Order: sequence, then C-alpha cells, then structure tokens
Amino acid sequence: MDENTQNFLEFWDTYTWPEPKPVFFRLYHDDDGHPLCYSMEDHAGKYIEITAEQYAESSGRVIVKNGKLVKQYQTTTSKLVPGLTGTVCCPEDVTIVVDSEPNQKWNLKTYDNN
Repeated sequence: MDENTQNFLEFWDTYTWPEPKPVFFRLYHDDDGHPLCYSMEDHAGKYIEITAEQYAESSGRVIVKNGKLVKQYQTTTSKLVPGLTGTVCCPEDVTIVVDSEPNQKWNLKTYDNN
C-alpha cells in the first residue's frame, strides 16, 4: 500500500463526522391561523410542526387551531346566473364585458352547502 492510500485510510478511520442536522417540516402561520408558508428552514414567526405528508401536500385549504392543522372544506358553491342587474356581457359569450345593446346581465349567486 502506498503512502497516500495509507494516509487516506488513517484519516478516514480517525475523522469525527459531524452529526447530521435534524429534518423538520413546518407550517408558518399568522395570528389568525392562516397559512403563510410551508418550510423546512428556521424562520422568524409562528409555526407548527407538521408531518412529511402534510408538507408534501402543502394545502392552502387549512387553518391552525389550538396548535393543530385543521383542513377546511368548501361549504359554499357559486354560480353565474342571469339577472336584471349585474355585469353587462355579450349575449353569446359571458366572458366578454360590453357597454352596448344587446347585452345580458349576470350576477354571482352563492349557495350554502350546509
């Protein structure tokens, strides 16, 4: 065995390897519990520790209540409906807003699913 190989093996056997940094997953949130960002880094601000699965999902439909992550489900449905007032659109295409005749007025109606 040559001298370089011997030196390398001695170094390898005697080197003290640093401890790996712990891996953590966090959800940073505001005072009302609304999510600000998901992170694996240490930042200033309020946060809760979450699982790797929750981090991978990174859902915006959550809120933090009493230090726990709570999923929020949509409780309303909205739909455009014709009306006598509302946004004035082309009669053939609701995506074109016009200010002339003929036209169709549309309103957003919200239905509560509960």
